[in-house]
Amino acid sequence: MPSSSRPPGQGKGCGLRFFTAIVVLLGVGVFLAYHFTNNAPPGAGCTVKADAGELKLTPDQASNAATIAAVAASRGLPERALTIALATSLQESRLENLDHGDRDSLGLFQQRPSQGWGSATQIMDPVHAANSFFTSLVKIDGYTRLPVTVAAQRVQKSGYPEAYAQHEADATLLSAALTGRHPAALSCTTGADTAYSAGGRLGDPRKVTARLSREFGARVRPREDTLPRTVAVPAGGGTQRGWELAQWAVAHAHDLRVEQVTFGGMRWQAARSGAGWQRQPDSGGKGATASAAAGTAAGDGLVRITVAR
Repeated sequence: MPSSSRPPGQGKGCGLRFFTAIVVLLGVGVFLAYHFTNNAPPGAGCTVKADAGELKLTPDQASNAATIAAVAASRGLPERALTIALATSLQESRLENLDHGDRDSLGLFQQRPSQGWGSATQIMDPVHAANSFFTSLVKIDGYTRLPVTVAAQRVQKSGYPEAYAQHEADATLLSAALTGRHPAALSCTTGADTAYSAGGRLGDPRKVTARLSREFGARVRPREDTLPRTVAVPAGGGTQRGWELAQWAVAHAHDLRVEQVTFGGMRWQAARSGAGWQRQPDSGGKGATASAAAGTAAGDGLVRITVAR
């Protein structure tokens, strides 16, 4: 039996180095995938609980649904319009902003440039896509009284007209949360208690303000708050309106790097996102923290959105 020409231990050392190199490469791959595709970290996700129902969403799905809801709010549309839109998007794209589809179909509603829904770039903009859907929907006489599948089909003209009905329950549940009809019904987990502190994942209050203004339009008037890195938004229409804005902020927590949202004595925190919405502690005294200080203004009708440091 021929003897090996390698010095003793060399094979073991090479194997260890090879294994280490593979682990490093896998780590780099995960880092790049996370930071350059904007995917959520492992464990991140959103949940809606209300009326004995429960719906699980990815951060991207929740963000897209919140944008659709904000556009509906900007147009002053009833909750039924939002339910129809969400059921449609759940069927067409699973609430994902797809860059592909049947023939030239694209985006949240799988709209087609060749059918007059706009350019490919416009359709891939969730705000434009949602506005286009609602513009077509409101032209249908009595659409709020129609079954979801009938109203959706009249807009979409799908080859599978009955498919929308299977999403009505989930869309109804999600609409109730995003319109604020069910307070604190939507919560998201960030997947990391460090809450975006690494890799340059810092928040920018100006981006929050810009997104609020673009998606909700003139119906919101965000302003800089006295708390650091915080945008304050008057609830305006009352408690339900405040929860509509608060749920929007949590649904966008991943893409806007939201660290904390407070409204009406309740608080959601990225660092404790697994706990969901929690009652704010009473503030006061010399040792009161900034987050607790927000509790003193819990009844001032402001939704406060704080981004990561």
